[in-house]
Amino acid sequence: QLQLVESGGGLVQPGGSLRLSCAASGFTLDYYTIGWFRQAPGKEREGVSCISSSGGRTDYADSVKGRFTISRDNAKNTVHLQMNSLKPEDTAIYYCAAARFRVDYASLVVTKFSYWGQGTQVTVSS
Repeated sequence: QLQLVESGGGLVQPGGSLRLSCAASGFTLDYYTIGWFRQAPGKEREGVSCISSSGGRTDYADSVKGRFTISRDNAKNTVHLQMNSLKPEDTAIYYCAAARFRVDYASLVVTKFSYWGQGTQVTVSS
């Protein structure tokens, strides 16, 4: 069974940092674009960041540019999201997801992703 598992969420003060991880089992991430999405209470799920299969292309939501960094380690079948300078508005459940494209492509469109993790809670509060 294909599976993505997020970890690294938790409670952090404003200005703090968290590093989220997305680990895959049952398949290799080498050929997949990996995205991070989040959903806050009462809001729609939104794209946060995405990295292409090669790692050569990335995309970030305007709200996180300069603060978040996505990276991948295909040898470990893992993708990370380093989140710095966290703000209360970053509070949400964070999901990782996988999509396969014909080319080295990055996308933040929710419907393009086929495989989803269960999510990890990130709470930014003093």
